[in-house]
This record gives sequence, structure tokens and C-alpha cells, in this order.
Amino acid sequence: MSRYHSYINSTKEILTIYKGDEPLSSFLKKYFSANKKFGSKDRKQTSNLCYCFFRLGKVVMNTTIEEKILTGLFLCSNESNEILAALKPEWDEKCKLPVNEKLLIINSSLLIQDAFPWKEELSEGVDHEKFCTSFLIQPDLFLRLRAGKEKIVIQKLKQAGIDFKMTSETCLALPNPSKIEEIIELDTEAIVQDQNSQRTGEFIEAEILDLKQKNTGTELFIWDCCAGSGGKSIMAFDIDPGIKLTVSDTRESILANLKKRFSNAGIKNYESFVVDLANKSAIRNLQSEIIIADVPCTGSGTWSRTPEQLYFFQERKIKEYAVLQRKIVSNAIIQLQPGGSFIYITCSVFKKENEEVAMYIKETFDLKLKQMETLKGYEKKADSMFIALFEKEL
Repeated sequence: MSRYHSYINSTKEILTIYKGDEPLSSFLKKYFSANKKFGSKDRKQTSNLCYCFFRLGKVVMNTTIEEKILTGLFLCSNESNEILAALKPEWDEKCKLPVNEKLLIINSSLLIQDAFPWKEELSEGVDHEKFCTSFLIQPDLFLRLRAGKEKIVIQKLKQAGIDFKMTSETCLALPNPSKIEEIIELDTEAIVQDQNSQRTGEFIEAEILDLKQKNTGTELFIWDCCAGSGGKSIMAFDIDPGIKLTVSDTRESILANLKKRFSNAGIKNYESFVVDLANKSAIRNLQSEIIIADVPCTGSGTWSRTPEQLYFFQERKIKEYAVLQRKIVSNAIIQLQPGGSFIYITCSVFKKENEEVAMYIKETFDLKLKQMETLKGYEKKADSMFIALFEKEL
């Protein structure tokens, strides 16, 4: 048996065992650790085949699992591949063709739109076909350069021979994966943060500047109520280091990780507490002028990075998350000062999590909806996100 058939068989074994209960990257790391027979190249090839399989999402093919793996590899490859060259040479010759032409070559009823069968659930303006095609492409790794560190980061990347392109004055796009943690000081010099996540900073900055103009001479209180890894908080701090920052999340372990990251980022003066906003409001009177609610969601705007989540996704989850999001915002908004800003963010493309929650906030709490926008990443090798800005009348 050739090593190429061996790669396919190993992939089939993994796909039989893996049930989507943890990130595929984490599962593969454990699997290879327990199976020492895999060399470096074996691990790389087998991992890639697994990801290519999951990038087909919900596409149903009346064929063998081996054929589906090779189909995924063909559609995801834009240059010659040694596995295809050995097992499907007629496909390998056509790797550089556009996806729509490759689909004709495969000669099946496969429609790439079937990868994501919830077209009617999409937020307004999301192009279903382009979104589905984006699942076949590995997104870029994005860095947000911190103030005063721009030159040193670029210098270090050039010295290490890392390819990158600047998408803005503070945003770099790098091929994924790039082991930048060995080259730059993460969180001190630059933040790993998706391009559209960085774009939400433009909206946050506008709100900070607006409130500072209205309330000159006073400190600005910002509450990041679903802080997670803290990317939005660090961004707010970089916009205005003088803010009074409070962060919260559902588990102490999240806040412990946040503490380490904030330390690296130079954030020392902040408050933190554990709260499950799905069940109760904050245990203290915060009366924040800006509340950032980057809420838990399906993560559907990020599935190009984690295609296994697309493959295992169940439609009922959309409603479950929408209900959760309404509970969270309901318990957070009561802490918003008159004249303050409420910033609602998801990394979802589902309207039930996006526009419909925005309308719920507007109508239930009598907040002024200043702006809402879907930040499309599927043509930029980036995540897709949604943001809505609200103002509480004085």
C-alpha cells in the first residue's frame, strides 16, 4: 500500500472516531500524541485531509468516504498536490482552476451552496454562494499592531522571512499557520485579532470619542460584559488608556487567563468579576457609559477557520443562542447610564442572532439604534461579524 493510501486510511480512521466534541486541532494533537507512528509529514498531510473533508460542510455525496476526502482536497487545493497526483492525476492537473470549473470536472450533482443549507437564515447582504465558497479557503492570520510597536514588529517579521501584507496602518495579514509567537512579543507588541474584529474597534473608538466630547474632564467607565479573551478590552484601552475598565465573564478561569494577557498588554488598573448574565444581572451597580457585549454565538462567521463546527452544526442551535443573547443583553443594559452607548457584537451570520436581536434591544429597552452593520470577511480571508450601536437617551 502506498503512503498516499495510508494517509487516506488514517484520515478515515480519525473521521470515524472524531465526533466534534472538541476543536479538531485539539483532537488531532492528542491523536498524534497517542499514535507515535506518525512523522511530521504524516501529521501534516493527514491533518490537511481531515480539514478538507470538513470544509465540504453539509454537502451530501453518494460516494465513498475516500472519494469525499479527495473531492475536498481537490476543491481546497490551488496548486498541484502529491496525493492527488498519485490517486487522482486527472484532477491534480486542474487544481488551479476556479471552484465552479472544478465542480464540472468532478462530474457529480455536488453544489457548493449545499455546504451551508441555511440561506434563508442569513443576515441581510451576505452572499450565500460566496460565503459557501469561502469554506474551501484557509483564512489569514491577522495581527493588530499596538501603538509605538509598528516598526519593530514589521522589522522582526521581515528578519524571520515571514510573508505579510498590510491591510491598514495597524493590521497585518499573514499566511496561516505562521509561528509568530516565536518571533514577536504577543499582546505586548501586537495582538492576534481577526481583521473584522479589529474593525469593530473603529466603532468603539467613535463611541469613546463622542462620549469624551460630551463629558469633558470626566473618566469614562467601560464594561466589557462578555470579555472572553479580552481582545475588545485591550482595543478599548489602546484607544484611550485613561478609561475605567471593568470586565466580566462566566468563569474564574476565563478571568485568570485574562489577567495574564492584560499584564502582557500593560493593563493594570481594571476591575473584574464572575457573572452569568444569562441568569442574573451584575452583582454590583456599575452604571457604565459604554457596555461592550461581544456575546456568545454560533460562531458561524468563523467557520472557515473551524470547518468541523459547520459539519456538526445543528439548526436548533440558532434559536438557542438567540434566546441566550436576549437574556444577556437584558441583564447587561440595566447597567447603562443615560446618554451611554451599548455595543452589541457577534461573529455570526444568522439574522436571528444579529438583526433580530438588534430589533429586540431597540424595541424592548427604548434605545436609539445608531448603526448596525454586517462586516463581511468571506472575500478577504477573514471572519464575518455583526455590530450594532445603541444610545440610551438622557
